[in-house]
Amino acid sequence: MNFDLTETQAQIRDLVGKICADFDDSYWLARDRDAAFPEDFYRAIADAGLLGVAMPEAYGGSGLGISEAAVMMRAIAESGACMAGASSVHMNIFGLQPVVRFGTEAQKARMLPPLIRGEHKACFSVTEPGAGLNTTQITTRADRDGEGWLLTGQKIWTSTAQVASKALILARTTPLDRVTSKTGGLSLFYTTLDRRHAEIRVIGKMGRHAVDSNMIFFDAMPIPPEDLIGQEGEGFRQILHGMNPERILLAAEGVGIGFAALRRATAYANEREVFGRKIGQNQSIQHPLARCWMNLEAAWLMTMKAAALFDARQDCGAEANTAKFLAGEAAFTACETAILTHGGMGYAVEYHVERYFRESLIPRMTPISPQMILNFVSEKVLGLPKSY
Repeated sequence: MNFDLTETQAQIRDLVGKICADFDDSYWLARDRDAAFPEDFYRAIADAGLLGVAMPEAYGGSGLGISEAAVMMRAIAESGACMAGASSVHMNIFGLQPVVRFGTEAQKARMLPPLIRGEHKACFSVTEPGAGLNTTQITTRADRDGEGWLLTGQKIWTSTAQVASKALILARTTPLDRVTSKTGGLSLFYTTLDRRHAEIRVIGKMGRHAVDSNMIFFDAMPIPPEDLIGQEGEGFRQILHGMNPERILLAAEGVGIGFAALRRATAYANEREVFGRKIGQNQSIQHPLARCWMNLEAAWLMTMKAAALFDARQDCGAEANTAKFLAGEAAFTACETAILTHGGMGYAVEYHVERYFRESLIPRMTPISPQMILNFVSEKVLGLPKSY
């Protein structure tokens, strides 16, 4: 078994590294302060053809897999861009996998090329305030209006909605009291985000200020019939094909953030002198950093295993969730350790590790909590009774 990157994966890593070299920590610190979407970075990634890394060649993509996308997203995060850089392109990479799997040829020809070229930005609108992770209980509804639908309801934590022109939306097309199965009655749409019928409110948050998070209030937003993906009522099953790659890419981004923090911490430990010696000579500094490296490497192996399974169209739910869990914990610990290694200066913005730490909470908490992943593994892998 060969654990080395393939030639193509190494080329992607190197290309992303060259692009990110033009967007250093000072750039991302500025975006953290002004909360401006990193349009020039997004454009550089799009112009390099990287937004289509996991999209079919027939529609302008590279025809590669989530494995290559994971290498790309780790490289972005590891450059110091962290979640601000990763999230600016994240949705374009994984979000339309349900369209690739379930869309008609006409839909793929219409929807994928402008996304790959960077002409369309897309947001992922699933979560609701009253449902949280209990997706089968969402209440945002798409009511029939002739051949199309009218969308009414509320979504939360929708990233990039301030700049997006398109939205992948999960909505209820059959009322809860009329569904014949728990996961039935939900339909998936990829449609224009019509701001005449959608009020978008920014959510203030502790980090990743460059990429907006939002609440959206839909008021009879029209959806044409050609924007329904796959079969009506099959949306929950379809959205799962976007959830596993999302977890894999978030794991890769978490690993990247962790290694970025580790790089800064080890550099500081090799430079900082206290009591006449480098602090990196002390085992109290060395051992936590060594443990961080081991945890990050282990998380990366699980991430690439999950990606390989997804690309082979094999079941990867346990592996994708496990990768997300391990990477989220490893990233958080690495960033915390980096701050503690810097001592008081770890709290200063000029050393950047406090920004890394704030953004490391994203792959740790979202899009599914570590506790729910533990529940999933307990039930689906170990065969224990459902606990919730």
